[in-house]
Amino acid sequence: MPGFITDERIPNNVDLSSDKRLQRALEKWQPAFLDWWTEMGPEGFQGNEVFLRTAISVESGGWAHFDHVRMPEYRWGIFLEPREKERKIGFGDHAGEAAWQTVPGEYRNMLRRIIVTQGDTEPASVEQQRLLGKTAPSLYDLRNLFQVNVEEGRHLWAMVYLLHSFFGRDGREEADDMLERRSGDADSPRILGTFNEPIDDWLSFFCFTMFTDRDGKYQLAALAESGFDPLARTCRFMLTEEAHHMFVGDTGVNRIIERWCQVATEQGRDKVRSEGAIPLDIIQKYVNFWFSCSMDLFGGEQSSNAADYFAAGIKGRFKEDKFAEHSALGDVYTLQKIDASSLKVYTEEIPLRNAMNEVLRDGYKADCMKGVNRWNKTLAKFGLEERITLPDHKFHRQIGLYSGFHFAPDGTPMDDAAWEAQKDKWLPTQEDRDYVQSLMKPCYEQGKIASWIAPPRKGINGRPFDFDYVRL
Repeated sequence: MPGFITDERIPNNVDLSSDKRLQRALEKWQPAFLDWWTEMGPEGFQGNEVFLRTAISVESGGWAHFDHVRMPEYRWGIFLEPREKERKIGFGDHAGEAAWQTVPGEYRNMLRRIIVTQGDTEPASVEQQRLLGKTAPSLYDLRNLFQVNVEEGRHLWAMVYLLHSFFGRDGREEADDMLERRSGDADSPRILGTFNEPIDDWLSFFCFTMFTDRDGKYQLAALAESGFDPLARTCRFMLTEEAHHMFVGDTGVNRIIERWCQVATEQGRDKVRSEGAIPLDIIQKYVNFWFSCSMDLFGGEQSSNAADYFAAGIKGRFKEDKFAEHSALGDVYTLQKIDASSLKVYTEEIPLRNAMNEVLRDGYKADCMKGVNRWNKTLAKFGLEERITLPDHKFHRQIGLYSGFHFAPDGTPMDDAAWEAQKDKWLPTQEDRDYVQSLMKPCYEQGKIASWIAPPRKGINGRPFDFDYVRL
């Protein structure tokens, strides 16, 4: 059956058994992956049965199977969308040429760098979230956390397959290294800074899955346009799983806001803390932090690497086919820059190819706003005037043109003194984090939920909220 995933030692739909050398190499890597999962995966729940979604086919409408399974027995493997015959490269200098089934020698290092960077984020997020199960607000949320975790583990498999298949010894070494780095480790950290940030409370987790996993959506979608066909096919399937991660974050933050609304309207704003809810101003600070950290993941605003990736046909724009012209030659992008001496913002036109990171970031911000608008509808439903906002794209940036400068959430430039005097209004303080942490008590009773979050509107795959999503 097209798209069917075989139930081998390494589940796959790439006819792995026909390539014995590759199969042996991946079977050698598999125990190291399981050792990493045991050490760095969700702590304390490896023996519990979890109601997880597992891929049985990559065909649309038929790839998800739900059942209780122990996480170490999850069907991690190699799942690519079926190959599209006669597929052509859709952009850049090679537009119109046949998509590559092997790695072009001139782009070998470029492709390896992209695959390693993407692959490194997958185990990193598992490591960041490994202790959250101990403070889950409900069994429903505990299950969603574990679903995200096992799928991130499978996304690592996706990138490792490409490294092993197409990059020889170098690829195998890179795959090994991804199991050696650790999120937040001083000596061997993860490649991208956001994936070294601690996630030790559920508000951080929901903001991470809302904003950082949404960055993953845009990065994967850009790579799903790639002229290197195995990478494109891999990323297309990964996107089907990424959607759930963003759903967890979007609805999770919304449920925290809904709980604040309930307390604020029924008992008064002065009762929010005593009733164990999270104040809206703290939620806003977490939004500011994780949104700005996730904005950094797109890279510099003006980037020769981004231009090279696009020119080579390796990384396109989000939904490249919606653009009328696919070479991006002769077009410009109007970029905001800052004068270091006067702290004044000015605009400058740069070649569009050099602004590809910013083009992707613009689409990402608009997508994030859709989620924020949903949250604000919840506030409006309760008759409240407060609203959640997204900070300006220059706020709290550590990468790119705006790093080293300070901006208010509305984009106003600030000097060091003004920033130090006001930053606690916009970013979580230690006191804020301590308060949120004080609420992080586990609620494992079926049908019950913690005080700081509202229950979901519906359960998973038709099950009720009080279903035994995790059997403890």
